[in-house]
Amino acid sequence: MDDPNIAEKLVEVLQRSDGDTSLRPVHTFGVSATGFFEPSPIAGNFCVAEHFKAEKTNVIVRFSNGSGSATIRDGWSDVRGMAVRFHLSDGSDTDLIAMTLPEFFAPTPEAFLEFALEASPAPYEGQSPWKKILELLHLRLPERDPYPGETISPDAGAIRFADKNAYAQLGVLQAATIGAPVSYVRAAYHAVHTFVVTDPDNTRRWVRFSWQPIAGVLRTDPNKTPVDDYLKQELVDRIANEPARFSLMMTIGEVGDDFNDSSRPWPPHRQRVMMGTLTLDAIPENQEEQCEKLSFNPGLLTDGIEASDDPVLHIRKESYKISSKWRDGSPCPFSRS
Repeated sequence: MDDPNIAEKLVEVLQRSDGDTSLRPVHTFGVSATGFFEPSPIAGNFCVAEHFKAEKTNVIVRFSNGSGSATIRDGWSDVRGMAVRFHLSDGSDTDLIAMTLPEFFAPTPEAFLEFALEASPAPYEGQSPWKKILELLHLRLPERDPYPGETISPDAGAIRFADKNAYAQLGVLQAATIGAPVSYVRAAYHAVHTFVVTDPDNTRRWVRFSWQPIAGVLRTDPNKTPVDDYLKQELVDRIANEPARFSLMMTIGEVGDDFNDSSRPWPPHRQRVMMGTLTLDAIPENQEEQCEKLSFNPGLLTDGIEASDDPVLHIRKESYKISSKWRDGSPCPFSRS
């Protein structure tokens, strides 16, 4: 499928029937926090980007639920998002967008669109006890019971797609079992795509970034009835008592790793470099302007960091711009396109 309008089609397809076109089609609900990023002593040895050399760089971060539903469902199992904007000294910005899933669902824009079409939410009632027993007798996992108030779900379509496409199986399995965090700052977030960083000697390295919470990863009890709305207030209360912190880890790829397919993980023993610490110490009062209207973009990069040839990364850049325009968000501030 070679379609020049694929970015626009993705935004259309990702809009859920229970969503709201005035909001983001995915990661619909979120909350922002502000703070600063401090590079590690060795970060500048690996990348010349300003925020890896400056003493301190101010940031704004948007945490979000992955669902495109226009109803907040914090306690449901869902992929969460963490979009970080670094405010550079020349007035420009650079973004790093991550999620709690370490791999993507598809290796190409065409496959991504096919996945989005197949995984559109459909009526969901779960299975009867007898059907569950039958599934177990056939050595198949039965469907989970619906959450309270859940009437549509993308699960069945996503599983069908993964059954037919091996590259989606890891991402779909992880998404199905990811659970819900007790806090936005008790989850690990992965940028999934590969980027190219340049060091002071002009050596270029292919890398992947992730945020690791200093407080550690902790999920809610899956045996308890989920609570619809708690993550925003939990973050407000937490930061009122003490700052929240993350470490930025950079994994360096090697020959044989796939730099252009975010659905393929790298071996776990790759070299990792601690690039700095993110500290969040305030919650903006105007969440509409400082969170919901804000437009992040995975293609908003700065000198020293380049996009790899990953085609999904490039189509996401265009889709984010289209989505921002459709929902009347703040323009994507590309000072370096």
